[in-house]
Amino acid sequence: MAATDSSAGKRPSSIWLSARPPVKRKAEQPAGLDLDKIVAATVRLLDAEGLAKFSMRRLAAELGVTAMSVYWYVNTKDDLLEFALDSVMGEMRLPDESAPDRDWRDHLRELAGEYRNLMIAHPWSSRLVGTYINIGPHSIAFSNASLRVMKESGLSLDQISGALAAVFQFVYGFATVEGLFNARCAEAGVSVDTYFHQVMAAVQDRPEFAETMENSTKVMEARGGSTVEEMRDRDFAFALDLQIAGIEALRDRGDDRGPGSPEGTRPE
Repeated sequence: MAATDSSAGKRPSSIWLSARPPVKRKAEQPAGLDLDKIVAATVRLLDAEGLAKFSMRRLAAELGVTAMSVYWYVNTKDDLLEFALDSVMGEMRLPDESAPDRDWRDHLRELAGEYRNLMIAHPWSSRLVGTYINIGPHSIAFSNASLRVMKESGLSLDQISGALAAVFQFVYGFATVEGLFNARCAEAGVSVDTYFHQVMAAVQDRPEFAETMENSTKVMEARGGSTVEEMRDRDFAFALDLQIAGIEALRDRGDDRGPGSPEGTRPE
């Protein structure tokens, strides 16, 4: 979703669309302060305290400078958050597309896994992904890599964007829930496994949850995994395999109907 200017008809607002002149050091600016240090401190604060508690004053205190010193480098908090988002997007490792034995399925799994890990490591990032237009250099590199991988799947050009949406919207939702659950556990001062078992113990003897508990217990036993992380990993891997299987099935079906076709089968 694009962040837009308040006036209708103006182009979307983004630090990556703004021509910002180089910062010239003033006498009153703190020595050693630069944009990279400001962005790094922003990421640390967002990781530690979350998006709701973040402020330019809090950032300035973390850096040991005045709030005005930060504004030598960015015009608004939105600009800084865009920088922070693209900074963590740069943590994702992109697949080696030069490998002679490359397989698009494995590359797609790698990209999905990296995106999931990003959202879990930086829970605030999922909110910003849905707020800004994500056209920083690292975001664009990830988007381009994802597009190239999906092109290798054999889908037609008109199907590629829908396939990417299916995969990465799934990853976004899965990892956002993981991140929120982890944050709740951290706030409660307990591990993810401890919190999970506390919840299960709290509902297991309640009659209104009897059917849910019976079915859930059987499913969890069949799925396997002794920790919440193992159970999540199994679910994520299987769900991603379902996405890939769907892509392959649509490709192998071989019909020429577009995404908006009323029927899902090839005409006889």
